[in-house]
Amino acid sequence: MKKKIINAKIVNEGEIFTGEILIEDEFIAKVSETEIKNNADEIIDAAGNYVLPGVIDDQVHFREPGLTHKAEIYTEAKAAVAGGITSFMEMPNTVPNTLTQNLLEEKYKRAAEVSLANFSFFMGASNDNIDEVLKTDARNVCGVKIFMGASTGNMLVDNVQTLENIFSKSKLLIATHCEDEETIRKNTEEFKNKYGENIRIEHHPHIRNEEACYKSSSLAVSLAKKHNTRLHVLHISTAKELELFSNNIPLKEKRITAEACIHHLWFNDEDYKTKGNLIKWNPAVKTAADRDAILQAVIDNKIDVIATDHAPHTLEEKLQNYFKAPSGGPLVQHSLIAMFELYHQNKISVEKIAEKMSHAVADCFQIEKRGYIREGYFADLVIVNANRKETVTKNNILYKCGWSPFEGFTFKSSIANTIVSGYHCFNNGKFDESKKGHRLLFNR
Repeated sequence: MKKKIINAKIVNEGEIFTGEILIEDEFIAKVSETEIKNNADEIIDAAGNYVLPGVIDDQVHFREPGLTHKAEIYTEAKAAVAGGITSFMEMPNTVPNTLTQNLLEEKYKRAAEVSLANFSFFMGASNDNIDEVLKTDARNVCGVKIFMGASTGNMLVDNVQTLENIFSKSKLLIATHCEDEETIRKNTEEFKNKYGENIRIEHHPHIRNEEACYKSSSLAVSLAKKHNTRLHVLHISTAKELELFSNNIPLKEKRITAEACIHHLWFNDEDYKTKGNLIKWNPAVKTAADRDAILQAVIDNKIDVIATDHAPHTLEEKLQNYFKAPSGGPLVQHSLIAMFELYHQNKISVEKIAEKMSHAVADCFQIEKRGYIREGYFADLVIVNANRKETVTKNNILYKCGWSPFEGFTFKSSIANTIVSGYHCFNNGKFDESKKGHRLLFNR
């Protein structure tokens, strides 16, 4: 099966050029600035719009198994594809927690049955499953996830000796959620003493504050340096943490990398007044100065990738009081066009968006034949119409939870087409679900 994309404004490896792309079955067969003389079974007219490598989201929570009243792999992968995400990496804090190889493989089996996007799943680390962690196959699993905060039960790993054990023995990439629980508990007690049960969402960034983030992130970085561990620090939320990371060496040579998330690049603490618990995340959305510093760090390559931390909850759950409302929100359907909104505001280039949401993720995780528009690579592609507006409404939200923190906002851009492993699964609002995504493989 051959497909040809014509009239494309191709965004790849720091360049934008007009050209055509020939796809044969699952792979990119040719990329050319001139007409490709080849009879194709399907012609996709990009109509002068941007064609980027498909987004690779290295942090999502799709809630399956055990929490499927909030979301499931099928619904969230479909929303991701509609947002231009062609591959995702999903987290282990499901029910049961993904703490054994058998539970991990059950998630892969389920995704192969229902996911429109390509997929990988993190192995979870706990206080007592190091033997299971060390069995993880680096070839077909994206990495190991450690919750050094913002988790409960056995998935909260904040014992230094346990962390030493994991950091010293694991040969895989370790991805960390860094917030210091002792600091958070102390701050919570102080606010409870002052406000009782009437703590407001505006207090969230003061409870889960800069100190909590920095103390935990700096611990993770020190452990990684001590043991030469491949560390990836997720969802940086403070300007202070940026001093922990370097932009002096190429990404492929870095042993310590960092991620920024859409919500920390978009919202700030003033938005709690209008959005309330809908923008309650861990780590918390903090000041405009933090937000702006994080974006600058993305541009300066101190922060290596952009992701979502897509983590749906029902609207009923989110509308509870501060203590009961869970942290997290849905983002995959709108992450790419949110970054294009920053492009329209002259805050980031389209080339940098492609780098941080595709190229760099592939390099960071050493993903095989994805993340670039290259001949011989899988045809994971997204066509973005930067001039077709899209207003987020309840009627066009695809998340199972049925809401979005962007509801009511009109983006200047929209997703026209998404191609996953050569398969044209999203075409101007319409899905073809007859094929599913692939399990990601890693060159390690």
